[in-house]
Amino acid sequence: MLSPQEIAQILLDRQAVSLSPDQPYTWTSGLKAPIYCDNRLLIGYPQERNQIEESFIQLIQTHYPDADVIAGTATAGIPHAAIIAHQLNLPMIYVRASAKGHGKQNTIEGPLKPGQKVVMIEDLISTGGSVIAAADVVQAAGGKVLGCLAIFDYQLDSSKTAFTQAGYDYHTLSNYLALVDQATQNPDLAHAKATLTAWHQDPLAWTKVHS
Repeated sequence: MLSPQEIAQILLDRQAVSLSPDQPYTWTSGLKAPIYCDNRLLIGYPQERNQIEESFIQLIQTHYPDADVIAGTATAGIPHAAIIAHQLNLPMIYVRASAKGHGKQNTIEGPLKPGQKVVMIEDLISTGGSVIAAADVVQAAGGKVLGCLAIFDYQLDSSKTAFTQAGYDYHTLSNYLALVDQATQNPDLAHAKATLTAWHQDPLAWTKVHS
């Protein structure tokens, strides 16, 4: 299994994570941040994609060896869940962000039997809200969520609190602190470590200063 630093380097090399401490990005939430993550880019690189999926599989075999079903979150978790389920020879489902507006109006696509043990696959954890909501849907349908896995975690206090309150276990392949350590080894970004650290310590206060 690749280390968090090795996964972080993949994200940086393939520009799945971009750092811009001098010209911050604006997230959908309105939060300003010196980092933007688009892990959807990883599906376009077979070698790195395989390394990601193999690391996911090792996490599952270590923490959730009795998983019955692999579940992807819509939309970014779906391709990873499909590959993982195929390699483990397990059923796969995916969870829509909202119920389909026609037909059977499904929120869960694919077969889920009551009592089946499910591992959720997400690409990114910021607040944790999307994967927790998807896990809640699975539980309401009778599944038992063993835990949630993601490629990258911003390691924000809000997400840690959300997972604790929801009662879901979670693990990620890499995280914000590992990525900052890896990125700032590049001389062009070494000066940015203080800014990147300050944002992580208090994103809301950082946003106010940079708005």
